[in-house]
Amino acid sequence: MGNLSLVTIVIIAANVIISFKGLNDYGFFERYKFNVGSIKRGEQIRMFSSGFLHVDTMHLFFNMFTLYFFADVVIAYLGSLNFIIVYVASLILGSLLSLYFHKDEYYYSAVGASGAVTGVLYSAILLEPNMGLYMFFVPIPIPGYIFGIGYLLYSIYGMKNRIGNIGHDAHFGGAVGGYIVTLMLAPWLFETNLLFVGLLAVPILILFVMHKTGKL
Repeated sequence: MGNLSLVTIVIIAANVIISFKGLNDYGFFERYKFNVGSIKRGEQIRMFSSGFLHVDTMHLFFNMFTLYFFADVVIAYLGSLNFIIVYVASLILGSLLSLYFHKDEYYYSAVGASGAVTGVLYSAILLEPNMGLYMFFVPIPIPGYIFGIGYLLYSIYGMKNRIGNIGHDAHFGGAVGGYIVTLMLAPWLFETNLLFVGLLAVPILILFVMHKTGKL
């Protein structure tokens, strides 16, 4: 973890350039952010462009720092082209899930690469489920699959209780995108990591059941 391939540099550079353009140009930011009302009026480009805008430099740094740590794992297993597919698919699925859960909230807006980055994170965990991840205030590494499951369960909790000014649904949708696309690109995981494939699907199934039973 933590290497910088050319494709990772390009994606980080695109996020930095477009984000700073948005931070210094209010009209640009408003034109390309995720907004339910605007998307429903036909501006679907916002579902993609919003993934390269950020509310401030800390928001941008956190997302790019996370991408920096996990991109090389996905690239090592799947290659650069497939990494881009995982990234873009996760970004779009994150936006789609946000649109679905906020379809009646025409004022709802969001920005950030979190959906795409969470998809890359979940893809990396699926490929290396036992990787050790360190959390603040936790002195020992947490196995990747435990972190992944816990993170999505927290996202469900956040979605249900509207915790913070955070796009929990975009994070969840991005993770689902990373999960599905990675399995499509690396079907051998069903043979080598079947247990972890099943475990990482648990939060996704919980979300589906909660939604179907009206609890979310």
